[in-house]
Amino acid sequence: MSWKLRPHPGFAGVPGPVLVCILDGVGIGAHDESDAVWLARTPNLDWLAGNALSTSLCAHGRAVGMPSDADMGNSEVGHNALGCGRIFEQGATLVAAAIADGRLFQGETWQALTARVRESGEPMHFVGLLSDGNVHSHIDHLFALIRRCDEEEVGAVRIHVLLDGRDVPEKSALGYVDALEELLETLRRRGRDYRVASGGGRMQVTMDRYEADWRIVERGWKTHVHGDAKPFRSAREAIETFYREDPRRTDQNLPAFVVTDDAGPVGPMRDGASVVLFNFRGDRAMELARAFEEDDFAAFDRGTRPDVAFAGMMEYDGDLHVPKRYLVSPPAIDRTLGEYLVHNDVRQLAISETQKFGHVTYFWNGNRSGYIDESRELYVEIPSETLPFEERPWMKAAEITDRLVAELAGGGFRHARVNYANGDMVGHTGDREASIVAVEAVDLQIGRLMRALTTQRGALIVTADHGNADEMFELDSKSGEPKRDEAGRPMPKTSHSLNAVPFYLYAPGADLRLRPADGEGGLANLAATVLQLLGLDSPEDYAESLLRS
Repeated sequence: MSWKLRPHPGFAGVPGPVLVCILDGVGIGAHDESDAVWLARTPNLDWLAGNALSTSLCAHGRAVGMPSDADMGNSEVGHNALGCGRIFEQGATLVAAAIADGRLFQGETWQALTARVRESGEPMHFVGLLSDGNVHSHIDHLFALIRRCDEEEVGAVRIHVLLDGRDVPEKSALGYVDALEELLETLRRRGRDYRVASGGGRMQVTMDRYEADWRIVERGWKTHVHGDAKPFRSAREAIETFYREDPRRTDQNLPAFVVTDDAGPVGPMRDGASVVLFNFRGDRAMELARAFEEDDFAAFDRGTRPDVAFAGMMEYDGDLHVPKRYLVSPPAIDRTLGEYLVHNDVRQLAISETQKFGHVTYFWNGNRSGYIDESRELYVEIPSETLPFEERPWMKAAEITDRLVAELAGGGFRHARVNYANGDMVGHTGDREASIVAVEAVDLQIGRLMRALTTQRGALIVTADHGNADEMFELDSKSGEPKRDEAGRPMPKTSHSLNAVPFYLYAPGADLRLRPADGEGGLANLAATVLQLLGLDSPEDYAESLLRS
């Protein structure tokens, strides 16, 4: 194939850099008391909405490769779509299909895992996020794996549950745990030794990402592998106890626990066991996978490392080949925007803080680690803080902008992309007031970017990968009114919304017009739009530009 792109037939490109600014988790809400984006003071975003080219884009469901339009978007699939210009079936869809047609269970990896535990008599261990959020995992996938173990005469199963409260309601863990226990009790009556073994909240145990805080993974390793955490007789007892101890705690922040019986912890991992990490999304699975697989591992002291057969639900990194064994092949994303740009000698910059650095690099580049061409790219990571996001809602937005503006002023980059994590990371806390501050902090940076791009005669695209801060209350599906707790207060929502996201194009001096009406475009249309602003025609199979020729 030829990587060479033709000049755009109708537009020679803007003279300066083309900057894509992703306001992570900032969707278009209902303009009500649940909408932290609307409640925030945002003079720069308001100006863009009224004066720049503007439309809305679909950022969830089938528009980003999810199974149905009832599925929220997320940062992984959103940045995949933004960076590759097409829609690929994503992890949730691929796993569901592989389970439905049996390919997962017929594969060599599954067969080896089950054969190992049938021979050794050790349990099959499942570790992952217990919810139906469908962002990192789905409880239905876990149930299918457990039932298959029963069908294949696997005598013992242990489940290590990571509690969500982030992609689902903030205190919903007991419902998922009860459903799991009901299934396990049914199988125990058939003579199986199937039990919940350990768990904890996802933001405290196991699910760190981008090496932001290895202590989270170390805590998970001690809990799941060694059975070393606060003991309880059941997961329900642990959750209820933690709720009583601190009613402000939500599921994502619950401490680690292990389930014990009279003999001690029921599920430490021993030689001869098999372990499946059933999360399909890679960013918060990579570090645990590395802890299981790497011989030369220095992130923390693993203690005695049991001889287990480990596999992930999917391959989490196609370049580093982590993990070595997996159950379902990931989407084969090729010919990304970044690849086309380096092959057409366009220098590009990607920048964010740690929490979203992999989104403008790894996910944007089609789940590819590292540089495509280091001579034509610069990736800048601004280290995130480790304090609670609601206590620092401004996060590192100003520092990101400082570096971004300085790099653009150097004149070496024709394309740049930046992610401001505030709307998503603070939105996930469920704290509406902090989320308002988060959006205001990002709006301030938008003003700085507008001034920089005006000086350089470039173009600024402002959009988002999905919604979050735009819907901070759980809403009743029939009335649309907030659900309320026993005290009459609105129930906080910590998951992504299904709302569309904004698209603003600020290109002073350029004669440009939008193509679609509101709602007709999606995130995949952005790549061709960037190419047009650079004066390049897009590949034939890319989703069309949002601009008229």
